Amino acid sequence: MIELPVISAEVTKTRKPNWLRVKLPVGKEYARVRKIVDENKLHTICESGNCPNMGECWGAGTATFMILGNVCTRSCSFCAVATGRPPEYDLDEPRRVAEAIKVMGVKHAVITSVNRDELKDRGAEIWYQTVRLVKELSPETTIETLIPDTKGNWEALERMISAGQEVVSHNMETVERLYRRVRPQAKYARSLEQISRTKAYGKRTKSGIMLGLGETQEEVFRAMDDLAAHGLDILTLGQYLQPTRMHIEVAEFIRPEIFEMYKEEGLKRGLKYVESGPLVRSSYHAERHVHV
Repeated sequence: MIELPVISAEVTKTRKPNWLRVKLPVGKEYARVRKIVDENKLHTICESGNCPNMGECWGAGTATFMILGNVCTRSCSFCAVATGRPPEYDLDEPRRVAEAIKVMGVKHAVITSVNRDELKDRGAEIWYQTVRLVKELSPETTIETLIPDTKGNWEALERMISAGQEVVSHNMETVERLYRRVRPQAKYARSLEQISRTKAYGKRTKSGIMLGLGETQEEVFRAMDDLAAHGLDILTLGQYLQPTRMHIEVAEFIRPEIFEMYKEEGLKRGLKYVESGPLVRSSYHAERHVHV
């Protein structure tokens, strides 16, 4: 275990540590991806989630598509995605996503969605059709789906993950103690069960945790143990960044050395692959997670 002085978020409100600085998105490839996303009227979590890696990923020709609209029924205190009552979903969305992925020539596609708790099937049919059409139009493309909490609707879960995707991700987001504050409409045990059921279905499983929300190292270790016990293959760990003043504040900025320590600890605890660093997000380097 590594113990280093805490870098308080209060002290650094006016500027982030050097290791959290990123370049502005520029370049021809970034512009090409921007054009395809706009022309197909698509949503990306890169934009809706204020991802710091958007310039790097879009510059490499990849983007994480967000289906089922861009309004979420949940009100998680960390998330930049708009919350409220979503409009009716677009039945043509699966086709547009699949065609955009084909035009972009994506070798590995990442697809996520907002929570649609008001829908009986949690949006599972749109999930199924999107993955099916991507595979139909781009049979060589591998797919990771970052799926929401199905609230224990296991039939919906099976439909979501049965269309042929190689990796199924569901983010825990934080440690158990902080769930009520960070994910008030979710349950730690239920998310673990969702991962366990996904693994039992035969899928490569993945999850992500944000650090810097006030968790202790022991709590992170415990979460790793829980995830390993429930069949998780891949874990991502990144620094939480406050999207707006309306969201939960950063408790501390975690040093790169601590992220490296967590990577080593996760592997010791039986996880097959750990992507850990201040700027790591769920879909960062996702192409590496297909064959681990």
